[in-house]
Amino acid sequence: MQFGLSEEQEMIVSTVRSFVENEIYPHEAEVERTGEVPPGLGEEIKRKVIELGFYACNFPEEVGGAGLSHLDFTLVERELGRGSMALTHFFGRPQNILMACEGEQRERYLLPAVRGERMDALAMTEPGAGSDVRGMKCAAVRQGGDWVVNGTKHFISGADHADFFIVFIATGIDDTPKGPKKRITCFLVDRGHPGFVVRDGYRSVSHRGYKNCILEFTDCRLPDAQVLGQVDGGFDVMNTWLYATRLTVAAFSIGRARRCFDLAVDYAAQREQFGQAIAKFQGVSFQVADMVTEIDAADWLTLAAAWRLDQGLPANREIASAKLYATEMLARVTDTSLQIFGGMGLMDDFPIERFWRDARVERIWDGTSEIQRHIISREIFRPLGA
Repeated sequence: MQFGLSEEQEMIVSTVRSFVENEIYPHEAEVERTGEVPPGLGEEIKRKVIELGFYACNFPEEVGGAGLSHLDFTLVERELGRGSMALTHFFGRPQNILMACEGEQRERYLLPAVRGERMDALAMTEPGAGSDVRGMKCAAVRQGGDWVVNGTKHFISGADHADFFIVFIATGIDDTPKGPKKRITCFLVDRGHPGFVVRDGYRSVSHRGYKNCILEFTDCRLPDAQVLGQVDGGFDVMNTWLYATRLTVAAFSIGRARRCFDLAVDYAAQREQFGQAIAKFQGVSFQVADMVTEIDAADWLTLAAAWRLDQGLPANREIASAKLYATEMLARVTDTSLQIFGGMGLMDDFPIERFWRDARVERIWDGTSEIQRHIISREIFRPLGA
């Protein structure tokens, strides 16, 4: 692995950071105040990203994407992490799982998503099944040649803007020596499909304006044409395309931590107490030293995991380590930054309190810290038969 960015990668970083600073930062305060993305702003951001040539940059050139490597795309996500998630959502990174589309699905879902004509949302979590994917109760049964779906999904990010949904649904049960084991199938479901309703979700303290929604299925009939991948092959599709999404959370956390760090450093250099800048006090300067060390460590851990993917090397443990460390690092950095700001850190005059609140969810979604630790330890002990 080269410990430096190429000229092209430096250009990617510079371009995306400039876009975030000029097109995202100016609108953050309003989104934070109202909890809404102003009408038309999302489409304007999307249009500018398409013109920039970065929309769906995580997809290969053969389907109209920019064909970025895992490492290059991780750099994009890192810079997007500096901005409001409610707004950077429109930068447009459709789910890579759409590459599993076949035949007519490519024209209906994959290609329109890459072109920015249709937006997708991923639906897996349920009220009773979060980390325990096989515990999902949303189920589909065969009836008259179709699949009839009943059940609920929740915490579905970006569903308020989605034109279609990538939904994982239980389609049977196998008896195994370890007990009943549900079979899972992935379906593509259009907004407005009969028997399918999208409604408002919960109010979250993290990422205002980036909403979660509830999906309800009531005798919703889906033909086989809506199956993504193979029937009962949901885990194969998931493991092929989704596990690397944890890298995007890690990269986002690093970008957000660096923005928070920069604000804390500037404040410490300007804020005076006892006749001198607080940066001169060891209690503050040592905190700054610890923060930048942790940020750098998380950064290299994440880039190294992305590099392994590009080399075709096993990376499951490394990705889990990156997600675990980067998200927990972000929590520490935002908390320390708020401490440096003192009382003003809790006021909405500065974005620090927002970063502090937003950081909490990163340790939960796309696999909790506990799940990441399970993955890491399993990868270590499994070869030993333990």
